[in-house]
Amino acid sequence: MGQLILLRHGETEWSAAGRHTGRTDIPLTPRGETVAAELAGPISRRRIRAAFTSPAKRALRTAELAGLADATPDPDLWEWDYGGYEGRTTPEIRSERPGWYLWRDGVIPGDAEHPGENVAQVGARADAVLTRVRPLLAEDEGDVVLVGHGHMLRVLTARWLGLEPAGGRLFRLDTGTISTLAAEHDEPVIITWNLPPG
Repeated sequence: MGQLILLRHGETEWSAAGRHTGRTDIPLTPRGETVAAELAGPISRRRIRAAFTSPAKRALRTAELAGLADATPDPDLWEWDYGGYEGRTTPEIRSERPGWYLWRDGVIPGDAEHPGENVAQVGARADAVLTRVRPLLAEDEGDVVLVGHGHMLRVLTARWLGLEPAGGRLFRLDTGTISTLAAEHDEPVIITWNLPPG
């Protein structure tokens, strides 16, 4: 069976500042571009059967710099839609909602471009991605790469492992990192997690 390789996009100004970045489409920082390019090394050592990326330009650029310019955009890989919390930091949100925790409390509705999603909706998108990639992995013709976002890839990992979508809270995921999911004795496992390139 092939392995499922997860690449979180490189740093953006908002990720560096801790601002929730769902559907706002902002570019990588120069540092984000440098780290994304360093992902090309680990990727080049693998036999890649297919690659899919979020349509966000930060993910598309990361895929390109990592040597995956032909990755197929998949709208199900978009980041969690943070609704009215888009662009805000956790401390800012907690100043209005003390003790707020995304995984437990969710988001508030935003404008037409940021209506918001709950964790179950993000989980449904993750399930759709996994439904499409599992047959590719089962044929053992190489690995599949997904280039995406922190919370979405955490939810996807939870679903890979058979956990509820909110189980993604257990898997911290930094920008510009590579993680590997696979199977052992036909059971889903994490092989590596949150590794910087190099």
